[in-house]
Order: sequence, then C-alpha cells, then structure tokens
Amino acid sequence: MPTPDTIAIETRILPADATGLAAAAAMFARGGLVAFPTETVYGLGADASNAAAIARLYQAKGRPAFNPLIAHVADLAAARRIGRFDDAAERLAAAFWPGPLTLVVAQADGCPVADLATAGLDTVAIRIPSHPVARALLAAFGGAVVAPSANVSGHVSPTTAAHVATDLAGRIDLILDGGAVDVGVESTIIGCFDVPTLLRPGGVPSEAIEALLGRPLARPGIAEAHAAEQPLAPGMLASHYAPRAAVRLEATEVGPGEALLAFGPATLPGAEQAAAILNLSPSADPAEAATHLFGYLRSLDAKGAHSIAVMPIPNDGLGEAINDRLRRAAAPR
Repeated sequence: MPTPDTIAIETRILPADATGLAAAAAMFARGGLVAFPTETVYGLGADASNAAAIARLYQAKGRPAFNPLIAHVADLAAARRIGRFDDAAERLAAAFWPGPLTLVVAQADGCPVADLATAGLDTVAIRIPSHPVARALLAAFGGAVVAPSANVSGHVSPTTAAHVATDLAGRIDLILDGGAVDVGVESTIIGCFDVPTLLRPGGVPSEAIEALLGRPLARPGIAEAHAAEQPLAPGMLASHYAPRAAVRLEATEVGPGEALLAFGPATLPGAEQAAAILNLSPSADPAEAATHLFGYLRSLDAKGAHSIAVMPIPNDGLGEAINDRLRRAAAPR
C-alpha cells in the first residue's frame, strides 16, 4: 500500500530455501529491504552499515521516528566487531544467545553500523536471533542487519509472510517466506553500563538475568530515564544526541560564528560568516537528508561553533522524523 511519499516497487515473495536466502542476502548487499522471520514476528531488514537503505526502511514503515534500531548478527564474533563487551555482556551473551535478548554496549572502534541506525549514540544495540531462517540469512549476508517489525507503524505485528505483504507490498523489495512464526514478546533489552540496567522487559526473564549476574538490575522509571545524562535505549530520552553546540531550529538567518545545517538549494542571510556549512540535501530530498543527519551534526559540532543554525525542513514524509530528531538534539540538557 504505497503512500504519496513512497515509490511503488515490485515486491517478490520467495520461500526460505537456499535460493531464497541467497537472493535475500544479495538484496541486502544492494541496499534493498527484506522481510524475514524471527522467533517472535517478521522483521524488516536492511544492511546496518547502509544509511540510505535504513532511510528507506523508515520510509517504508511510515510516519517514522529516528529511534535506535537493533543490529542483528549471526554469531558472537560478528557482535564483537560492532560492540565492546564487558564482563557482564560476555556472560549474558554466553548464557542467552541466540535468543530474545538485546544488549546495549559501547560501540567498537570502527563500528560499521550507520549513525542513522544508532540515532547518533555512542552505544549500539545487538542481538543474535534464534530462528533458523534468520540465522541462515545473517550468515549468508555476512554483516549486521537492522530489523524492526515488518509492518506499517501502528499496525499489528506480522506473523506470516502474507501479513507482511498486506502492509508492505509495493514498499519493500523482498519477503522471505519462512512460514508462520511463534508470537512472543519482544526481546529483553539490557544496558551494559556501569550498573547493568533493564531497559525493556521481554523474552528473557529479568530474574534469570539477575541470577546469572548475581546482582539486581537497575530499573529506571520513565522520568528517571528522561532525566539521565547517558542515553539508555531506543526512545527513552528527549535528547538522544546532544551536541556540545546549541541547536537552533527554524533558523531564518545565520549569526556570527554559528555553523549552518542547510536544506535545499537556497541559503540564509549571514551564511557567508558561518563557521561551517553542511547541506543535508541540496535538492531538498528528505531521504537524502536522513542519511546525512547524524553525521553532519557530529561534523558541525566538531568545528567548535557555539551554535548550529538549522534551516526549516518540511514536515512531510521523512521530514517528520528528521524534525523529531532535530527537536531532540535541541532539547534542554
């Protein structure tokens, strides 16, 4: 069911056999979107290192918000390539992977997961799924895959390939049909911080995790999570990525010494005195802007300007998510 801000494409449905798995892995490598079964529901996957593919994923799901996405990997060796595992994380991974447990850890040096998937955080959420089709697909692809549920945002999560097609036919490239999946709760999310923290209850009971670690988990409430200085998990903070520089939205001019985050072919009065200028999309393409958003914020912040002036961005389609993310960057902290 394409919407005005998406382009209708042919969505193939293939069985989850050797041919289908090879086609799905090749589609990831080309920047395509593939729905595939996990142990709970069908996920909508994209190459975790490909910001353009991730922007398409947000767009396909409709009315997106740039929350961090979970990177799914085939094995612990692959997980260690993207995240740094402390003692608690190593013990949890050994005990509960593969399975419905997500670990939020510090990014490894050279972590290939795109900023758009981590929402600009210095942490990354990682999981090894237990579904045999998911594991075979990840092994065939050889990289990390981000995969929220394969449905339009706000709709019921899909448990069959037909459910996925009802929502996403014409929006994604391929659906890998592995039959009906068991309906279960989402993965438990544990933040592997100084004090291991329960960020979301789920498929692995918190009691089992506490028994393994020999200590209680921290359990921040919503208010505490919003007040915390360290980002914790998807959607838990009003400000996910807070640059050192102040962020000034809906700018109509550039002040002396400000950096400019531009959008579209026009510029603003005072741009000639900007400390630095980066344009999210000279052609005013929201999908292109989404792929640059977090990296450009970081780059402008590194210039040392006291403030980043942000040009107005239309709130249509992916623009809604871009503006949501920019409001979070500009939130008081």
